[in-house]
Amino acid sequence: MRQKYEWEIIEEKILAEYAVKSIQNLGRRYPEKEHALRTPFQRDRDRLIHSTAFRRLEYKTQVFIYHEGDYYRNRLTHTIEVQQIARSIARCLALNEDLVEAISLAHDIGHTPFGHRGEQALNEIMQRFEKSFEHNRHGLRVVDILEKRYPEFDGLNLTYEVREGIVKHKTSYDSPDIQEFTDHISPSLEAQVVNLADEIAYTSHDLDDGIKSGILDTEELKKIELWNTVASIVSKRNPDKEVERPVSISTIINLLVEDLVRTSEENIKNSKISSVEQVRKLPHIITLSNSIEKQYEELNNVLFEKMYNHYRVIRMAEKASRIMKDLFNAYYQEPRQIPPHACRRLNIEPKEQVICDYLAGMTDRFAIEEYKKLFDPHSQV
Repeated sequence: MRQKYEWEIIEEKILAEYAVKSIQNLGRRYPEKEHALRTPFQRDRDRLIHSTAFRRLEYKTQVFIYHEGDYYRNRLTHTIEVQQIARSIARCLALNEDLVEAISLAHDIGHTPFGHRGEQALNEIMQRFEKSFEHNRHGLRVVDILEKRYPEFDGLNLTYEVREGIVKHKTSYDSPDIQEFTDHISPSLEAQVVNLADEIAYTSHDLDDGIKSGILDTEELKKIELWNTVASIVSKRNPDKEVERPVSISTIINLLVEDLVRTSEENIKNSKISSVEQVRKLPHIITLSNSIEKQYEELNNVLFEKMYNHYRVIRMAEKASRIMKDLFNAYYQEPRQIPPHACRRLNIEPKEQVICDYLAGMTDRFAIEEYKKLFDPHSQV
């Protein structure tokens, strides 16, 4: 049976000098005795998997609300794809795979029901109270306060590095800013890997879901350089077969990951980094090449124009916004409609914050059912 200290010895042997070693972690909010068998990052990963917030991701929207069909991705399947891509990248770069996995599993744990439209609705609501809502900040609140699994402390008591990875998760959607984590220019390379793995995952699987749903036309995609590059690669590999969607999506992911690894290796070499401390003082080192980044942005622009702004997606988004705002207003007028376990917090936190937390924790399915119970006179309460 392998002990924790043996994992730490393995890390010293196989990880790069600029990777975050488990033994170097910057600690937890509440001191805890170390586990005999698991490193701190392995322990964080396991705590996240067993959390309530993580399980709820199965019924939270990626693009299509859950009842649109079982085929489409949800937040949980997206998270698993991010984790797989991120671990592959981390292994190639000799980074800490356990830390990468933990950050990957946590990166969307603060998401609302109904995807980014649910997040926007909550942000608009909270602005009425001179506050805001951002899902990465809320993710930190989930793992620090809202999860109740241990008698000794609130939250999951994760390591600084995983909590930093949640807060400093920056994509085109996200730009959180928490005072505790502003001393460094950049987070660890492991957190940077998850940032790009998230971008690669959601772009590729949104493209896949868009084609499958009929919203995206493959003829339109032929105008995109990256799609044509991928089609050429697939055709050369199988010249006698028609290019199929799953193969194309897989090839896009592979192309982006290989480019990211090559470019990041070059960036690491040119930066001459030899420690985590040096990483934190520099701009992001994990990047795509300029040429692939340009092609990637062109693909993203098409997704925004043709898919995210498609009338079916807009209808779902507007419906979601109305549900979130109507639920908030109903609870705010009479908070005793909230279940006792959440209502008890009204004694220690502002009413709008308690309601916001309750709404953010809902799944799509639960929010829709709750809406029916509150507003449909024929539904049982």
